[in-house]
Amino acid sequence: MAVGARSGHEGPEERPENRQDPSVTPPPTEPDEQNRTAEDGEPAPETGGRAQARQDRKKPRSFWKELPLLIVIALVLALVIKTFLVQAFSIPSDSMQNTLQQGDRVLVDKLTPWFGAEPERGEVVVFHDPDNWLAGEPTTTPNALQTGLSKIGLMPSADEKDLIKRVVGVAGDTVECKGTGPLKVNGKPLDEPHIYPGNTPCTVDDLGGQFKVIVPNGKIWVMGDHRQNSLDSRYHQQDKDRGMVPVDEVVGRAVVVAWPPTRWNTLPVPDTFDQPGLNAALGAAPSALGLAGALPLVLWRRRRLLAQDSRDSRVTGTSTAG
Repeated sequence: MAVGARSGHEGPEERPENRQDPSVTPPPTEPDEQNRTAEDGEPAPETGGRAQARQDRKKPRSFWKELPLLIVIALVLALVIKTFLVQAFSIPSDSMQNTLQQGDRVLVDKLTPWFGAEPERGEVVVFHDPDNWLAGEPTTTPNALQTGLSKIGLMPSADEKDLIKRVVGVAGDTVECKGTGPLKVNGKPLDEPHIYPGNTPCTVDDLGGQFKVIVPNGKIWVMGDHRQNSLDSRYHQQDKDRGMVPVDEVVGRAVVVAWPPTRWNTLPVPDTFDQPGLNAALGAAPSALGLAGALPLVLWRRRRLLAQDSRDSRVTGTSTAG
């Protein structure tokens, strides 16, 4: 036998230890990285389109993409606030000096009237023009920016004809002015430090400065704090409401001066409107109505008791006679 002879096939000779016995099952192979399971304590990573889609969902949206949505939400909220809660108004005249100056911006509470509250004496209120009070007043044409801001309540609308005055009388009140004053409500003189310095509480003229009125139900009587420079209820007594302002025309109560910053201030009710006895006339009216309503009931009850007594007497007399 020749040394180094081959077994009859080409290629490297296979060592005996490398030969695999076909009867032996090979051991399981280690899973690769893509097929690893939760046995290792970690979830198997996603691959392909699913992983990319998940990354896209987790990625925050750009500020510029969200900006239009934020603007729409802000506009809707501003519109809701303007309609139901608070609205800003600009003071166009000097009729409320020195309480309010021309150019002031006031915030008006529009929420309270939704719950049935009505204007009270001493409050500063904004109301729609009741009967062409602003006839002849100059109007300005707003630019596009002012028009947009007015629609969301950040500026007053040029289309709205609104006025701002102080409530002096409410339903049932008797309001009167004689000579230079003082102004009286239900016979009580008012101490009015809020009126313009140098003004008298009442104005001596034949145009309406001297008056005595009774405020009907559903109406208010208003006057400006600048008494000698205010075309208020006094000077509209010839209109359909006799100078009164319907409560339904009241937008709301002005509660604070919001602009300019140097004028920031609240608008409280002056103490003189809380003086004792001012509501005496109003308090007598409900009492009288209550008495008038109770009188028929008392008479009916008394008649019934008398009839009962008469029946009892007849019964007693019959039994005795028998």
